[in-house]
Amino acid sequence: MTLFPDLAPLREAVGEAIFSRVAGPEGPTNRVHIHGAPGPRWFAADRPVRRVHGDASMFIGGLSALLLQSLHPLAMAAVATHSGFRSDPWGRLQRTSTFLAVTTYGPADSAQQACDRVRAVHARVRGTTAEGLAYAAADPRLLCWVHIAEVDSFLRAHQRYGARPLDDAGCDGYVADTARIARALGVPDPPTDRAGLAERLAAYRGELRATPEARSTARYLLLHPPVPLLARVPYGAVAANAVALLPSWAARELWLPRLSVADRLCVRPLGTAVTAGIRWAMAPGRDAVPTADVAGRDGRNPG
Repeated sequence: MTLFPDLAPLREAVGEAIFSRVAGPEGPTNRVHIHGAPGPRWFAADRPVRRVHGDASMFIGGLSALLLQSLHPLAMAAVATHSGFRSDPWGRLQRTSTFLAVTTYGPADSAQQACDRVRAVHARVRGTTAEGLAYAAADPRLLCWVHIAEVDSFLRAHQRYGARPLDDAGCDGYVADTARIARALGVPDPPTDRAGLAERLAAYRGELRATPEARSTARYLLLHPPVPLLARVPYGAVAANAVALLPSWAARELWLPRLSVADRLCVRPLGTAVTAGIRWAMAPGRDAVPTADVAGRDGRNPG
């Protein structure tokens, strides 16, 4: 008679619930294609992008990236007017997670096709902000902002909450890897190391501010998320850590409270715990640290 219950069914149930929410109804089919289709990949099995995008820290990094990206008024106007993030938030998340999985792990031709589809959508997205400023989603400068805000957020999250943080060379390698995807999306000269990433982020600082739409989006994402009741507590931990991950100036712009003592003593430990829980649930039957890409939950990391 064992003193400890068998947690495998619970782990499988939680993992499947997360997978179905984030990968969507086509998740199992996409997973088979992404990991099982033959052919070369954009990134070899040992590349840093695979480690970062396969870790549960992406849940925190992804939410933090959305908050940071919203601080460019043109990007925020494009999302608010043309995106279905409020009417179909799970569909948007599923499309984004599938795109990341395909470009990171999938066959090279599928990765290119995914980027081509995004570029075709961007070509149709244009308009004018409430202040009369014209925007176009295909504008290379706007594309670059979205890219670097995402890369910076993903890398920050991985280094703070990832199971295996990267060394200095690995961090530079991650930025270089993501530049491959950025070029395919139409970014002409993306940064290729951390120093270049920091310089590029600083170069945008004068363009960034929180519009009413950005603050409304932050309230929606942080306070009124479309998540099931049982997921509210772990989502709250993810949300708090997404805010803690932001640069201080960005949190101030969005009117998000930050207390350094609370971050250190409470928020970060919760972030570590919730990512560990997601990592545990998303890799049934594995003792080693898994990859946890949501479109490929079986933990494989093929070349």
